[in-house]
Amino acid sequence: METAPHILVVDDDHAIRTLLGRYLQEQGFRVSLAPDGRHADEAIASQPIDLVVLDLMLPDMPGLDLCRLLRSRSQVPIILLTALKEEVDRIIGLEIGADDYLGKPFNPRELLARIRAVLRRTASRPPVADPPPPPTDGGPVYCFAGFVAEPGTRELVDASGADVQLTGAEFDLLVAFLERPGRMLSRDQLLDITQGRNASPFDRSIDVLVSRLRRKLGDAGSFRILKTLRNGGYQLSVPVETRAASVKSRDVP
Repeated sequence: METAPHILVVDDDHAIRTLLGRYLQEQGFRVSLAPDGRHADEAIASQPIDLVVLDLMLPDMPGLDLCRLLRSRSQVPIILLTALKEEVDRIIGLEIGADDYLGKPFNPRELLARIRAVLRRTASRPPVADPPPPPTDGGPVYCFAGFVAEPGTRELVDASGADVQLTGAEFDLLVAFLERPGRMLSRDQLLDITQGRNASPFDRSIDVLVSRLRRKLGDAGSFRILKTLRNGGYQLSVPVETRAASVKSRDVP
């Protein structure tokens, strides 16, 4: 029998933390609760956690610092809970590796939908504590601009054969472009493809992810690989070769 995903809720508000924990348990999740960064760190160190719901306002440390710490140690998915006025914090959170965010106050059903969407996107992410699985036959491999991306193992290597570390959200965005080379993709389309939600007029999360992806591809400032188009979208502007995965899939052509 498949084990239910384990969610860690980190929030200093006892009422919100308790109600949210009870709601998620009713939806079939295993839930742990933490009132601050120290207890969250202890919970993650003592048991496997599949996703962290993290409030940015914590009593012992800034939530952004905890987000940065968690991301430096693992690829556990992180959803930030932020006050609506904290747009800068939301952007910084995405820049340092959070997978999604939700503004307070929020409907628990929307958080549930976000949790399920992030878990679906990261389901094929290999466990950080284990070595990457060997390449297998039959999956797609994308070769572009000297890089090789393999969605089956969620790996990206550069022309020298070195691994390029991407977060789950960054890898999903890259695959969206690789599956549609040369096409203009709007922010709305990219949000729908990668996160299953529509953009608000002030939602800049895709811009942040594109900026992060450009930096990791060495494309920041040159825009040779990912172009920004005037009519509000982005385009993968380099040729893409697709082939089946094999034991040689890490060899850059």
